[in-house]
Amino acid sequence: MPSSMASSMSSSMSSSMSSSMTSNATRRVSHPPSPATNILLFLIAFRLLNAFVVRTFFQPDEFFQSLEPAWQIAFGHGEGKERGAWVTWEWDHRLRSSLHPLLFAAIYKVADLLASALSLPAAARADLLIAGPKTAQAVVSAIGDFYTWKLATRIYGTDSRGAWTALIVAVLNPWQFFCSTRTLSNCLETTVTIVALDLWPWKWSAGAVSDDDLSKSATERGRAEDQKLLWSLRQCLCLAAFACILRPTNILIWATLASVAWLRIFWLQRKVLVREVLLCGSTVLAVTAVADRLFYGVWTFPPLRFLYFNLAQSLAVFYGRNRWDYYATEGYPLLLTTALPFALVGLYRTLKIRAYSPADQVQTTIRVQLATVCLVMPFVLSLISHKEVRFIYPLLPSLHILAAPPLVQYFYPAVYSRSSRHTPQRLILIFIVLVNVVIALYTTLYHASGTLDVLTYLRNQHDRHATDGQDTPYSHLVGTIPDPGITAGFLMPCHSTPWRSHLVYPSINAWALSCEPPVDFDEEEKAVYRDEADQFYDDPSQFLRRNMVGGLHRIPRRPSYITGFQSLSTTSPNQHQWPDYLIFFAQLEPTLHNLLRASAYGECWRTYNTRWHDDWRRRGDVVVWCLDAREQEAWRSEKQRQEKESRDYQFDRIVEAIKEQARGPQKRSWQSFVPSLPWSSSSSSFASWQRSLKSLFSPPTSRTWPWSTRSRMDTFLARFRKPNPTVKKWIPSLPSWSSLPLPSWPTWPSVLGGESKKNKRMPTHDLWS
Repeated sequence: MPSSMASSMSSSMSSSMSSSMTSNATRRVSHPPSPATNILLFLIAFRLLNAFVVRTFFQPDEFFQSLEPAWQIAFGHGEGKERGAWVTWEWDHRLRSSLHPLLFAAIYKVADLLASALSLPAAARADLLIAGPKTAQAVVSAIGDFYTWKLATRIYGTDSRGAWTALIVAVLNPWQFFCSTRTLSNCLETTVTIVALDLWPWKWSAGAVSDDDLSKSATERGRAEDQKLLWSLRQCLCLAAFACILRPTNILIWATLASVAWLRIFWLQRKVLVREVLLCGSTVLAVTAVADRLFYGVWTFPPLRFLYFNLAQSLAVFYGRNRWDYYATEGYPLLLTTALPFALVGLYRTLKIRAYSPADQVQTTIRVQLATVCLVMPFVLSLISHKEVRFIYPLLPSLHILAAPPLVQYFYPAVYSRSSRHTPQRLILIFIVLVNVVIALYTTLYHASGTLDVLTYLRNQHDRHATDGQDTPYSHLVGTIPDPGITAGFLMPCHSTPWRSHLVYPSINAWALSCEPPVDFDEEEKAVYRDEADQFYDDPSQFLRRNMVGGLHRIPRRPSYITGFQSLSTTSPNQHQWPDYLIFFAQLEPTLHNLLRASAYGECWRTYNTRWHDDWRRRGDVVVWCLDAREQEAWRSEKQRQEKESRDYQFDRIVEAIKEQARGPQKRSWQSFVPSLPWSSSSSSFASWQRSLKSLFSPPTSRTWPWSTRSRMDTFLARFRKPNPTVKKWIPSLPSWSSLPLPSWPTWPSVLGGESKKNKRMPTHDLWS
């Protein structure tokens, strides 16, 4: 008995000690973050970097359908669009929901309060107000990528190659890098849609739950799982309703999924579905109605008005008409780029499935229904004349998921096998990654970058002239009545640049050409209607004479920040004051040179915008003319300095090429053939580089050289004039540099390393003959 008691006591003590040690170890060793948490944090960091790398212009709706109304909500109306936000006609006619701008209005208020609390200077405060919406949208984009991976794990498994491939494709997709961090309603719609898809009750759509299971759940499994499913359904339906409020076309996705689910579920499930749709839909509609009532001042229903104006009145056609096959031939290729073949294969294989095992019934059903949605939505939208690739943007996460299995099947052996027979796949994979990176960087850093850079320039000029001619600085506080600042006019197609969300300062008085559509016009009036931008480009001379105060004969000689006079009032709404800064695209430069040659306007800044553009009115650099003679002179001096640096750089490259030629044939680097980067502003084309070289080597008209490279060249040639046994064999004597007859342009490629077929190396003395 005692022995048994002792053994039981010892066993209980050992078990208690082991349990206490285990609990202590558990308390001492903290649990590492879950893989899902690490993935989400990585995606947030990546999209934050993505958001602040983007410095190009894509669509006006990025600003005018979100940030401009948000600015008005946060800081008030101001004095119209000249000093306040530019609220477009869609908001005047209540076509948009205010929920999206309210999100950014809250961010503006938080940023403004933070800047006030930290007592930031005006320039830092402006940067903070610009960075706030970007930061919020980066987090929204990261959540969309995260739920793309979550839905992929639901289909392929948590640690499956398909789920990880879907995540990698989403990260490397050029369209995602270019568009996902922009403040477009389509970007928020895409994230909300993929989150709702992950919450959708796919077991119902797969027919994997019967009425018997629902009736037995209260007695056999309890209500926990049912409550979890019900809560998930409610979240899904609320998000789906919000997505449809943002973009009414999103209803195509949920109508397709709900129709399939209705056909596969039983009556008890149908009752639950109808009840939750009414409950969640009514809740979202009530919240939207209250928000719109506060924003517009009247009770309204924007989705219905949106459909009426764009379909019944066909106002969407005013902004462009596309072919019926646009989404198949342009939409999907732009969304997917290099992943397009694999997405098409994934769509085909998914829709080809005829039978599947009960084990993967739900996973296969998800894939089939996602593929169905990816075909139904573009088909229906193709019936509308006006088409844009961002209208089908919510389908991109589903396409990434469907493209994952073909990608794994094709590239997995090449990645994890060392066999040389997979070399072609490895090369293709490297090529795809490089192409995606190049496209993403080019579209986010270079293409159409000038229209954002010019607003940074205007803010800098405002800061520079804020105290010119004044005893105290201008007030930079948004929401207060500002002092007169600089004035700017944009002779560009409408909405070519952001507005107050990037001008920031209310004391910058600016105007731009408008393009209001023919609302409530009959068909005959619509046929002949020309908006303000069309009238300007039809006849710039006539427009400036009629629509500018004073016409072409009363143009100011000095800027308003020097004279101290600035008038906002005009005789008619279509008339504009001549501004301190006139901004336009380079294609308009010859026309304005001819019209304003006798005025005080002159070029004071220029920036690269794009090499090509589908709109002829937006081609070329962004050019700024100003009235300030000091700025014009400073800009001329800066351009001369850049040109001199370019000539010096090119001259040094030629000297290096001559040195290499003198040392004899050797293995050359490709950089020696490239004088400068092709997008350099100082050498924008091969023709300009050629002209620079010709002017560089042309015989000087004077003994005085305009740059300092003469001494370097004379020093170099002096080496050959000294006795040198190596050089003396093939160079008899070199003439002085001033009397040196240089070859014509066609012979210089041989100097740069080109070799003739007949003679592998040209004798050096022939170079100077």
